[in-house]
Amino acid sequence: MRFRIGRPTNPPAHTEGTAPRAAPSQAAAGGEPATAEPPLSAHETALIRASVSVVEPFAADMTVYFYAILFTRYPEVRPMFPPGMDAQRGRLLRALLRIVDLVDDPESLVRFCGHLGRDHRKFGTLSAHFPAVGECLLASLARYAGPAWTADTAAAWTKAYGVVADVMISAAEQDEAQRPAVWPAKVVHKVQRGHGIAEVTVRPHVPYPYVAGQYVSLETPWWPKSWRYYSPANAPRPDGTLTFHVRAVAGGSVSDALVHRSAVGDVVQLGAPMGDMVLDAAVHRDLLCVAGGTGLAPIRAIVEEVARRGGRHKVDLFLGARTGAELYGVDDMLRMAQQYHWLSIRGAVSHEYIPGIRGSLPQVLAEYGPWYQHDVFLSGPAPMVVSASETLTRHGTQPERIHHDPFETPVLSAP
Repeated sequence: MRFRIGRPTNPPAHTEGTAPRAAPSQAAAGGEPATAEPPLSAHETALIRASVSVVEPFAADMTVYFYAILFTRYPEVRPMFPPGMDAQRGRLLRALLRIVDLVDDPESLVRFCGHLGRDHRKFGTLSAHFPAVGECLLASLARYAGPAWTADTAAAWTKAYGVVADVMISAAEQDEAQRPAVWPAKVVHKVQRGHGIAEVTVRPHVPYPYVAGQYVSLETPWWPKSWRYYSPANAPRPDGTLTFHVRAVAGGSVSDALVHRSAVGDVVQLGAPMGDMVLDAAVHRDLLCVAGGTGLAPIRAIVEEVARRGGRHKVDLFLGARTGAELYGVDDMLRMAQQYHWLSIRGAVSHEYIPGIRGSLPQVLAEYGPWYQHDVFLSGPAPMVVSASETLTRHGTQPERIHHDPFETPVLSAP
């Protein structure tokens, strides 16, 4: 395997958790091979994980140092990043940790890095940009690993990131031949729903192909380079529009701008659709859908897709919130249940005594189960998703039949 670390002839661009490019590997179409050999030996994997355990207590400082030396050595890249770097540093750290988790699982590693490579196209990342990032990452790891950073450890990390870079580049190059990196989209409708939630509908300038249940990265004109992830709340429509349910969160610059500042006529940018929480992942006829808060968006899209396919699935939908006022979207879903005989709706609140079901969604699921003959789609706050998944697994649902998006920044985390 060939690899190199050094200054590229072209300026590096926005990359996260990437490194020098290796020689072409077994990456197939889309950067995801049918079979894969472990890229590292057991000894190399052990060296990498041992060094991570050493630097992990200093992870936050290490990512600050990484970007400091990247911008010092390659100042031309700074304009490609958002002004505020806190979220960016978190993404880098999650990507690094995820890669380490998968280093001895080659198929999952290639799949994850393929997603990274395709997603990075919206930043303008090119193959010539990877060596600079690899150089700065290894320098950062070496600084914070201290005496634990041996020649063998450095060689193992260099080899691993050579594989990562190769897969990312292959995935990006193949994706470039098939679709744009970004889609400009005009805001054509906006409705305030209360409790800091707005429904924002956009129409891409060119067709935007996606599947119900997927999620989309979105950039606003007020916060350039700051991309946030939202799930369309609708299955694909004939007019090509997408509706996003956005909640303004404390300190959330992008969400606040979308809820309180955006208006009809504004233009946002969409990244490529991602995610595997789609109807085609189901093998059972019966579906259990569970949504907390604005996590209803992808679930609503999946329900619409079931309707588009003629209602071939029976859908049990549970909506959860802390209070009745926060039980978002229930009226809309009840109207759909009146229209479709195969759809049943139950709402549950956990922190208020009102008529109806009381309790957290995991508690309610345990009460109304079992669900072992269902495919399960979960969407909402990460603690709810984790707890619901554990509850369902304890009561007999196979883990592979539980579908949900990754947490936090989707492409940089794992279910």
